[in-house]
Amino acid sequence: MSSLAVRVPEELSARVPVEQRGPGLDRDGVRLLVSHGTEVSHHAFGELPGLLRAGDLLVVNTSPTLAAAVDGRVGHARVVVHFSTRGDDGRWAVELREPDGRGTTRARAKEVVGRGCGGLAGTKVRLPGGARLVLEEPLSARGERLWWARVSGVAVPELLREHGRPIRYSYTDRDQPLSVYQTVFALPAADGTGSAEMPSAARPFTARLVAELVSRGVQFAPVTLHTGVASAESHEPPYPERFAVPEASARLINAVRAGDGRVVAVGTTAVRAVESAAGADGVVRARAGWTDLVVTPERGVRVVEGLLTGLHEPEASHLLMLEAVAGRVAIDRGYEAAVRGRYLWHEFGDVHLLLP
Repeated sequence: MSSLAVRVPEELSARVPVEQRGPGLDRDGVRLLVSHGTEVSHHAFGELPGLLRAGDLLVVNTSPTLAAAVDGRVGHARVVVHFSTRGDDGRWAVELREPDGRGTTRARAKEVVGRGCGGLAGTKVRLPGGARLVLEEPLSARGERLWWARVSGVAVPELLREHGRPIRYSYTDRDQPLSVYQTVFALPAADGTGSAEMPSAARPFTARLVAELVSRGVQFAPVTLHTGVASAESHEPPYPERFAVPEASARLINAVRAGDGRVVAVGTTAVRAVESAAGADGVVRARAGWTDLVVTPERGVRVVEGLLTGLHEPEASHLLMLEAVAGRVAIDRGYEAAVRGRYLWHEFGDVHLLLP
């Protein structure tokens, strides 16, 4: 998918969570753009129960958000370490960024820590509490943004709990507590793993709204996909991520598909998890491990019929997934309507429901 033709004005970035924008607002106070095929309509998120029907199934990601940004030093240079994904061998995929006082937006750590040391391999980062991090090798041949690193002196989950803060970008006004980045579906992982950045499509759900959906016959299927760090600079396709689709959720998804209900994923992370567990026959089977699946229009979707998602940058690789679910015309029309309607972008922004 080529970039969308729309331009998103800077003032359409959601700078604070909706519940901080005025008295009496809750997380479900965002707006909801609905693309039903190529027809577009405008709603409040609280209207979602009336837009779904009994027998529909929402697939939700239970991954908790980590306080994944930690300050460090390389020599005299300040850096921010973003902890992305834990590997099977105990290493973590990390990204070094240069702090700029407005979040950790600039991925320029190569220039900061690489001066005079011949590159990043072997770079040592001093972390709080006496911990040390050593960069060992790039995560992939695609570049030097993410590296496998080994941490000594402390367990990483403990480091993040004691010294970490949520990753944020400069379009937001200020740092927020970690609770702001947890969704109602988040479940703490026993091993301390989770998502580097919030599975934000589920953020507008409240316990009250979930109860109303259930009372109307909408079902929920939990899956897990631990999201890595995003790339605001190059809009890279997603890296391999850990996921799990439990047996009970697989059975429920298959049963809904065999009936009259629709399988609607809450977030691109839920799409990636479910489609990674689906065979060529469209049957979902319990699976857990790593997925490197990239959903594109050419690959298509085998299971997901609808998608509730945030509004993505016009160059973002996530839009390929949206096109696979809804088609290019629907995405073009939806995003044009979102800009005209002054919808808000990013993790604290409004949401988009794509239905067949």
